[in-house]
Amino acid sequence: MRKTILTAVAVLMALVLMTASRPEGDFRTVYAGIAFYNLENLFDTIDDPTKNDEDFTPNGSYHWGTMQYTHKLHNLSAVLSRLCTDRVRGGAAFIGLAEVENATVLEDLCNEPELKEKGLQFIHYEGEDGRGIDVAALYNPKMFKPKHSELIPATGYRALSGGYATRGVLHIEGNMLGENFHFLVNHWPSRRSESPAREFLGRIVRQIVDSIQQVEPDARIVIMGDLNDDPDNKSITKALGAKLNKNKISSPQDLYDPWYKILRKKGQGTLMYDGMWNLFDQIIFTANIFNGNRSSFTFFKNEIFRPEWITNTSGKLKGAPKRTTDSGVWKDGYSDHFPTQIYLVKEMK
Repeated sequence: MRKTILTAVAVLMALVLMTASRPEGDFRTVYAGIAFYNLENLFDTIDDPTKNDEDFTPNGSYHWGTMQYTHKLHNLSAVLSRLCTDRVRGGAAFIGLAEVENATVLEDLCNEPELKEKGLQFIHYEGEDGRGIDVAALYNPKMFKPKHSELIPATGYRALSGGYATRGVLHIEGNMLGENFHFLVNHWPSRRSESPAREFLGRIVRQIVDSIQQVEPDARIVIMGDLNDDPDNKSITKALGAKLNKNKISSPQDLYDPWYKILRKKGQGTLMYDGMWNLFDQIIFTANIFNGNRSSFTFFKNEIFRPEWITNTSGKLKGAPKRTTDSGVWKDGYSDHFPTQIYLVKEMK
């Protein structure tokens, strides 16, 4: 009898200890990865009579044949498949892209083994750029489910530029791991154009942001792209109205640009020109993503993706991205830009 009572007490004590050590709610930390990459002239080898793509054909100045094209696809897929994998096993949920020629090259890219394994899909619209280079997006359908997309043209730019067209803004709205986000993918006019050209695009994006917030005041908006300007240039600080210092944020609807310190204080950039760094490839977002409340996705960190294997390790371009071509000579590299990525984090039951 005494043995039975002792056994029962022991079992009861064990149950009490198990209950006491169990948390009231089981939470896990969930990360979401978002990235942007300028692919540096992802062209197929076929001459499109509606585009100025003759350089990227077998008889063009780059002698762009099947070998060059297939190597380019393989190299880019190696980079894209590794973005955001430091914290997310499946990689980035959403990747904005610049400098893609058409849907065909995106189909070929997504069929590369490393991306096909992830099941990546793409969104693309033909734009008005004279060279035929467009913006686009890749997404992992296990993490992001689009529900609306459109290419918003840069209306009025032709009059400003003397008849030249530029890339529009790709707007994609969707559900990322249970939460609604708006993405705006950009490729602003190059620095061969005067600064007002990029300020014009900055104002267009600002108008898009305002129109989204009028309908959905608490919308979480992520602006990404090759902006061809640095974080502290007027196109971003004045025309777009992004804040470079989190202490200057006064409203959840404000835009926050986290890249200023990386360029100006750490001396890091995404592309190198004449031995100097620029940080054109930015990911900017509304301040309601920078909220510190982990019950929904909040900003965790931003970084340039620059492993040694996509970087020049010697010569005059040491430290710069290992690009596809240099002065018309094929280098079998990746891109003349480094990708950028940000992580969001939340606590889920």
